[in-house]
Order: sequence, then C-alpha cells, then structure tokens
Amino acid sequence: MSEVSNPFQAVNETFIRPNKVFAKLANTDNWSWVPFFIVMALALLPLYLFFQTIDFAWYSNYLADVQLGDVSPAEKQAYKDQLTLGMIKWSTLIGSFLGFLIINALVAGYLTFMTRNDEKSIQGFTDWYGMTWWTALPSIIPSLIALVLLVMADSHQIDPISLSPLSLAYIFGLEPTSAFFSLGQSIRLDMFWSYYLTAVALGQWTSFSTKKSWIVALAPGAVIYGIWLIFAIV
Repeated sequence: MSEVSNPFQAVNETFIRPNKVFAKLANTDNWSWVPFFIVMALALLPLYLFFQTIDFAWYSNYLADVQLGDVSPAEKQAYKDQLTLGMIKWSTLIGSFLGFLIINALVAGYLTFMTRNDEKSIQGFTDWYGMTWWTALPSIIPSLIALVLLVMADSHQIDPISLSPLSLAYIFGLEPTSAFFSLGQSIRLDMFWSYYLTAVALGQWTSFSTKKSWIVALAPGAVIYGIWLIFAIV
C-alpha cells in the first residue's frame, strides 16, 4: 500500500482506507484546509445555483405557505412583500457557512473533552476541529447529487428539499407540513458515513476500544435526534 503523501491523496483515501489517512493525520499539520475548502465549496454551490435558478415568485408563495400556514391572503402578502431574492440568498449562504463552522467547532469541543484523559491522545481542539472536515467529506456526495438535480430540473419551481437528496425527508417524500419534516430533513444517509469516519479517527488517535470509539462518535447524534423524535411524536 502506498504512503499517504499529500492532502489531495488523503481526500481520496478517506473514502477507501480511512484508517491509513487518520494515522497519517495524527502527525501531520495543515492538511485539513483541503477538505475544508472542498466541503464548504460543495455545500454552498448548490445553494447558490438554487437561488440563481428558482422562480422567486413561486418560492415566496412556498415560504409563505410553509412558514405561516393557514392565514389570511393579506397576511401572506405582507410576509411576501418583505422578501427579496438577495436577502434570502445571502442570508442562507452566510448562515450555512457560519453554521457549518459552529457545528464542527462544537463537535471538536466535544471530542476534545471526551479524549482529555486518554493517555495516547495528544490532539487538542484545533486538531479535532481539523479532523471534522475530513469526517465531513461524505457530505460532498449529496451536494453533487443536488447539483445534478438542479441542472436537470425542467422547471424553475424547484422544491428546496432537492438540496438534501439523501435526507429521509426527500427519500420518503415528507411534506413540509409533516411534524417529522424538519427531523427527516436533518437526518441524511451520508451522516452515518461521517459517524463511521469519526469512530475511525478516535480509534487511530486514542487508546479507545472499537466499541468505545463508536459510542463516543454516535452519542451526540443519538441524543439530539432521539429528543427531536420525541418532540415530533408528542
């Protein structure tokens, strides 16, 4: 097996031989900028293309129906009058960018805390933060699928859920009015690959057993989505 010698090779190897990649990353600095730019660019590009393509009058009606529900036409019109394409586009792009940064920082903080007493782990917060961009690489798959769906769309009235083609909401055709829509939109198949990569990284960077690595990797998602599911049911 060839040695992982550069970050671009490491990106490819993450999908094939992640153990080798994270073993290399344990003693390598500044490679995480590459997956950061790849993940962030492919996360934002479908959003940008969506807003460049969408029929904004139709989208305004869609937002009014989803956000306001059963209200008077006058109230819906007042809501739509406040909307502009530029405002929604840039608030969505900036919000997504900052959201990705914050969520990964929270994950890195959690992993730093969970590994603080491990005798093998020498990684600090910035190391774990860099690791989160490697474990986020599977998210480029739904981003690429979303780009294909947008390019192939035969209408400018594109359902926003098309931006999350591996989400449970898209797969099961959940309507925005469903109590489970937000939860289904948040749970994506690629996330489970990311959980696996996190467990691999923990196994390489700590003395954790395979079982403990999986528990630490899965625990935040299990708690968050478990509570979310309970609220959706009740």
